[in-house]
Amino acid sequence: MWRLLCLLMAAVGSAEAAPARTAFQARCEDTLDKTISVLTAQQNGYSINTQLSYKALTAMAGTGGGNSQYVLGLTKAESWIQLNPVKLRILPDPLSGYECIAPQLAFSLSYKPFVIYVGNEFAPGTCAYKEVLAHEFRHMQAYLDHLPKAEQVVRDALAKRFSGKPFYAPQGTAVSALEHEVQASWMPFIRNEMQKAEVAQVAIDAPAEYRRISNACDGEIQRILKQDHKRR
Repeated sequence: MWRLLCLLMAAVGSAEAAPARTAFQARCEDTLDKTISVLTAQQNGYSINTQLSYKALTAMAGTGGGNSQYVLGLTKAESWIQLNPVKLRILPDPLSGYECIAPQLAFSLSYKPFVIYVGNEFAPGTCAYKEVLAHEFRHMQAYLDHLPKAEQVVRDALAKRFSGKPFYAPQGTAVSALEHEVQASWMPFIRNEMQKAEVAQVAIDAPAEYRRISNACDGEIQRILKQDHKRR
């Protein structure tokens, strides 16, 4: 009986400790739309460019260009983060001098169309071309695989930050304060999550993969590189 009485008293105490809402808070929380943070991830396709030599691609990639550092193909990925406009309803409170809004943030996460480069020494349709292209497709797929992961991380962070509650600020400043938070905090946070895709790119370019491609197609790629060196 004593234990039950203690539990009942604790429950009453916690209920009494809960802060009461002001009339303004009640109006904001009960009449504004619930906070919604929407993120959509999408793919925008790719194109293949075979106009540049592997030496040009090596320079573009910024590698040293030693015998084991030639870039035979390259995937250009550029993340695209867009904050879609939403209509915000503002409730002012002349008594307190504050206002509230429901921050309905709608982000779109995507990549601009990928550009996949294959050195022009490797003619389309040849084994060498197919090997280099397949390797670059792995890079592109790694970016695409990371997209929903980044979306989930950002979605969870937004939900934790706003937790379905209105956004309060002095009158006339709520929208600008929210915009500042988005640009100063959320956009860099999202870009950082998108850039984490680079971790997988490093694994794809492991030394063992370079050796495999170099020796693929019965040495076709090695022969092309050696012939190019003799022409210098």
